Amino acid sequence: MAMQVILTQDVDNLGKAGELVSVRPGYGRNYLVPRGLAVSATVRNKNRLDHEKAVIERRVAKERATATELATKMNIMTLQFERVVGEEEKLFGSVTSRDIAEQLKRAGVEIDHRWVQLDAPVKALGKYEVPVRLAAGVTANLKFWVVGKDK
Repeated sequence: MAMQVILTQDVDNLGKAGELVSVRPGYGRNYLVPRGLAVSATVRNKNRLDHEKAVIERRVAKERATATELATKMNIMTLQFERVVGEEEKLFGSVTSRDIAEQLKRAGVEIDHRWVQLDAPVKALGKYEVPVRLAAGVTANLKFWVVGKDK
């Protein structure tokens, strides 16, 4: 049994904004609709779909333009994190996606830490590059250094 929903935003591995898609009822009811990613495909909503498509397309284009501008800004940035270093250059603590998001916020770029595609917290000194997914199809490459400081 499937549930028909109309996507209000692009959803990875599901579809683009404005599309009518079939999903499992629990996924639609518990995830897509509460988060505003989709609306249930009632007759009334299907009729509104034509009108909404144009509105959604304009909003998505605006979000992409903003994300592209943000990506351009982030591609030229280089962040620096200072961490206390122990023996053999082992870090006390690590650099996580939350740390990166907080540092970006201080630099005037506000993003959600979940957009930072860091596989695992960084636990060594050095230069790193991490992809940041800003919008569907828009990814920035953020460079950062992890440097040591004395206790």
